[in-house]
Amino acid sequence: MRRQLRSAFTLFQLLIVLAILLILLALLLPAIAKVRAAAARSQSLNNLKQLGLALHNYNDTYQLLPPGIDDKNFSAASKLLPFIEQQNIFNLINFKKSIDDEANAGPRRLRIKTFLSPRDPLPSVKAEWGATNYLFNDQVFFLNSKSKIPGTFQDGTSNTIVIGETLKGDGKTKATDVKRQYVLLKKEDLKATGPKSGVKYFKDNKNIAGDRCASWMDGRFLQGAFNGRLTPNDERPDVSCGGISGVSALRGFEPFALVALGDGSVRTVAATISKTTWQYAVDPADGMPLGADW
Repeated sequence: MRRQLRSAFTLFQLLIVLAILLILLALLLPAIAKVRAAAARSQSLNNLKQLGLALHNYNDTYQLLPPGIDDKNFSAASKLLPFIEQQNIFNLINFKKSIDDEANAGPRRLRIKTFLSPRDPLPSVKAEWGATNYLFNDQVFFLNSKSKIPGTFQDGTSNTIVIGETLKGDGKTKATDVKRQYVLLKKEDLKATGPKSGVKYFKDNKNIAGDRCASWMDGRFLQGAFNGRLTPNDERPDVSCGGISGVSALRGFEPFALVALGDGSVRTVAATISKTTWQYAVDPADGMPLGADW
């Protein structure tokens, strides 16, 4: 009985098929990456939307907005927990103790999805602390502030940034990336601190900190608050003067920042925005119209 011969791929044909598959994969990967990036950006904007709406609900309940930081260093984010469906975590916090107190160790380590941007691959800064990617505008939210909607927003709630997305620190104390590290000075240095103050320190690898956004519970500068003295993704490093204030930018992957406005809306802001327009958008009551680049 004659055996029937089956045709088979030659080695050359297999290599051709493999090459085609690799080319197709190379073409698909960028598209997949774009879809994932768009989904992450959408989720982060949704987080900002939830926080913006929580501010309005808080304001409706108490007739004022939460303070940016209180005497125990608690952040505005921590006061918003009941308004983002986190009442159980809020109940665990002892607001009569400091955020660093052992009594708050339990809730302090919890990671809350609404406070974390999926665009940042680092899940935390310190293993024992739940981090955040969203900072509150310290011209609206400051020490024991009693800002109100609409009273504080003389320029209009739709013209004022209240929250911005930023990258977390990486915990390192070596100057490698202004997106992850900043310059930490003493609070006495605040008066003399300007937009260029951190450049030499960063270049010389001095006074470097990598704990930006380490805890959603912490309302101190660069932990729970930012200001508009540097535009988004400015190449100059941020500076914190003892956690009181300083200079900062919103830091991200793309050439624009994600922000929430006082009216509860969210939007992207191009990193090419002028310094003047950016500062007007951060100041709730300067009386100045926003520029055409807004």
